[in-house]
Amino acid sequence: MPGKNIVDFFGKPVIAYTIEASLDSGLFDRVVVSTEDAEIAEVSSRFGALVGARPPQLATDDAHLVDVILDLLDREAATGRDYDQFCMVHATAPLRRADDIRAVMALLEPGACDFAAAFTNYNLPPYQALKVGDDGLLSPMWPELIAIQSHNLPPMLAGNGSTYAASVPAFREQIMFFGAPLKGHLMDAMHSIDIDTAEDLEIARLIKSRLDEMDRR
Repeated sequence: MPGKNIVDFFGKPVIAYTIEASLDSGLFDRVVVSTEDAEIAEVSSRFGALVGARPPQLATDDAHLVDVILDLLDREAATGRDYDQFCMVHATAPLRRADDIRAVMALLEPGACDFAAAFTNYNLPPYQALKVGDDGLLSPMWPELIAIQSHNLPPMLAGNGSTYAASVPAFREQIMFFGAPLKGHLMDAMHSIDIDTAEDLEIARLIKSRLDEMDRR
């Protein structure tokens, strides 16, 4: 039986799908999983990834992913491995494909595009967001936008949390994933599911079942 940190997804741990997509992309010198968890490390190795032991100070709820990446890049550099580019792929996006990773990485062009990420369309118009006040009443988050018709606003996308890429020098300078200049690869909603909750997992399972059914036709 899998442990508490290993979630089964159609017979494989969720993280296995990200490892396999990364390897299948054929782009990377090394595919490294950063973790402090022994069980995740074992599973990662079994599915073909290398393991980068995450320091205790970066294994807390308050740790930032940019610091995790910088730490990993520093430790790689200390062993003589310096990289021009990197790609961070979240283990919680099992439906992201190798083609999506290749598409994000293909957007990088030194000087013209130093950052790239996977995006998807908003399910609901973001400019119509409401906030809840201390009195429980709702009010527009952006009052100046709430009544604007959609055709009068530029297209808006949301990062889907699956795939981020950057040139290493630009990332070290700007210390963010959405640095500038930035381009995006648009993914459909079905492949963009990011599993953060039990409800997300159930939705992902339904989508995977549907995608598998479509592939069998």
